Amino acid sequence: MKQLLLFGVLWMLGTGASAQGFKSLFNGKDLQGWIPHGAEKWYVENRNLICASGPEKGYGYLSTDKHYKNFILELEFKLEANGNSGVFVRSGIEGAKISGWQVEVAPPNKSTGGIYESYGRGWLIKPKPEDEAMLKPADWNKMRIQLSGEEITTWLNGRQMVYLKDEKIGKGDGFIALQIHDGGGIKVRWRKIRIKEL
Repeated sequence: MKQLLLFGVLWMLGTGASAQGFKSLFNGKDLQGWIPHGAEKWYVENRNLICASGPEKGYGYLSTDKHYKNFILELEFKLEANGNSGVFVRSGIEGAKISGWQVEVAPPNKSTGGIYESYGRGWLIKPKPEDEAMLKPADWNKMRIQLSGEEITTWLNGRQMVYLKDEKIGKGDGFIALQIHDGGGIKVRWRKIRIKEL
């Protein structure tokens, strides 16, 4: 637990230590290394990776082309329009039906940083209301996810949002994926997506 808190402090302070061992998952030019699922829109604009609702207004996902088990994932996101999205870890998919664990990305007071099990137990843990105030609804936000064995911890803009130890998560395996929620009218920008495998 002390190690998790140390990672959060180093990242929040912006020290060089957090940059060691990371590699980029998004090249800022195209979707190389990623696989789209569903009919929603995924494209690159001004070095931002953008997800937006398409005509079908359904669920959409953009997954990594390889699996990641234990890692620290850092990224930045900016909510536009509705902004209901998320980051899936240790996940798999059939068609546009995903199974795994989602770290929520959503509008204010909608549990950004919480953990939801797709097509399973539903919400496993939500952040405290006072921690949700860390979300910047009209600006870029920094998210950090650490997943090691049965333990998952999330941070938003330097503050720890949730910590969970779960046996089922520990047995999970799969890709990382970004989500666009169904319902239409959604647009989210992503950038600086990088990972450090543990």
